[in-house]
Amino acid sequence: MAIETKTFDPAEYLDDEESRLEYLRQSFASGDPADIAEGLGTVARAIGMSRIANEAGLARPALYRSLAEEGNPSLATVAKVLSTMGLRLTVEPARPDTA
Repeated sequence: MAIETKTFDPAEYLDDEESRLEYLRQSFASGDPADIAEGLGTVARAIGMSRIANEAGLARPALYRSLAEEGNPSLATVAKVLSTMGLRLTVEPARPDTA
């Protein structure tokens, strides 16, 4: 009997605000634009991509493309998406001694 596998989708497990916030923290902490775009896309899917697109005033297909791992969302898109998630972008020192 063959083992049946299923593609892992982290969006299925981001079912509360705390888990979504931590997922985004890790995505942003990497500093990799692809990780950030993918993290935003995953959390948007967990919340509901249509809802995020509507509230942000963006087209859903364009938002999917923009927030894919290979996407390149503009800063305006990132700000709108975070705002609809009830979040905002902040800046902090990368190292404690650089304040």
